[in-house]
Amino acid sequence: MELSKSFHGMTKLGVDLDYMVATLTDLLAIPSPAGYTDEAVRYTADRLEKLGIPFELTRRGAIRADLEGVRHSPDRAVVAHLDTLGAMVKEIKPDGRLRIVPVGTWSSRFAEGARVTVLSERNWVRGAILPIKASGHTYGKEIDELPISWENVEVRVDERILNAGDAAALGIQVGDFIAIDPQPEFTQSGFIASRHLDDKVGVACVLGAAKAMLDAGITPPVDCHLLFTISEEVGSGASGILHGDVAELIAIDNATQAKGQSSREYGVTIPLMDSSGPFDFHLTRKLLHIAEQFGIEHQRDVFQYYRTDAAAAVEAGNDIRVALVCFGLDASHGYERTHVHTIQSVAELIALYMQSPPIAERDEHALAPIEDFPDSQGEGD
Repeated sequence: MELSKSFHGMTKLGVDLDYMVATLTDLLAIPSPAGYTDEAVRYTADRLEKLGIPFELTRRGAIRADLEGVRHSPDRAVVAHLDTLGAMVKEIKPDGRLRIVPVGTWSSRFAEGARVTVLSERNWVRGAILPIKASGHTYGKEIDELPISWENVEVRVDERILNAGDAAALGIQVGDFIAIDPQPEFTQSGFIASRHLDDKVGVACVLGAAKAMLDAGITPPVDCHLLFTISEEVGSGASGILHGDVAELIAIDNATQAKGQSSREYGVTIPLMDSSGPFDFHLTRKLLHIAEQFGIEHQRDVFQYYRTDAAAAVEAGNDIRVALVCFGLDASHGYERTHVHTIQSVAELIALYMQSPPIAERDEHALAPIEDFPDSQGEGD
């Protein structure tokens, strides 16, 4: 299959950046730590309804929406996750402060000083995460010597609380979720600084790409499912949401710029491998070739301490081709930052991918003969 023929008839679409930024702004305002995602699910479902895209929900609330194609198989999916990092009450201490544990994998270094909401079943209360030794006037140099650990931070609730009974009287209980304030800031230079950009930027990009297809009146060559998962940060992600005949899956997530990494906050990052192993050779090269041919700024990278919805889908036993498309991000799982250029670039690439033909016709079948099996020494598309 020659590259020029495989991309025949595809069009680089204008994506609605204002729509995606507005969607991101709304999502950031909705607390959605993994395990407490219902309102983010309702918001995303409303966005899909307004676009006229049919969808259904799993029992727990993951969303599977459908952009109907000219053909129904072999179909494809793109996935982003609605859940974010957070925390949970582990213990109400005798003085009424809260011992906490993380929801998802993140360092207590980035929790210190965060404003939070304790999402108790009776009412929500405000507070802050502080080191257990928080005052230099009291502890002197000890505040600098305190090890970085979740055991060494606590939540100070902003209510009249003198003991554990006072906290309990407010309805606070062990197991209450704690939402971390995103504190978003949108700069005139196009940067967006906020917690939880991972992966609410990805959700905005998927919706933006789908909107671009609908606005242009383009029907994909095969069905494309838009998946929004609710447990990626705790590992299960896209493990149970796929249609049985999905042959290709693109996960949308973050790529952190750092020493030794090629990722940037501009353009698209297309990784070749993460901690779960290499991504599909042909699907990844196809994305790279699309970016090259249609002038989308991009870079390649390899991640060592990273996994996504794609890994969860494969580990659940799905025999599918998977690849990863990333928006650039600085300081992931901490005080994150991205740029509108990377949001636009990712949506453009996904909209182009939605227009592309399948890797191979044989992928319609779970098992097939050798004929039409892709050649890794060919174009890789």
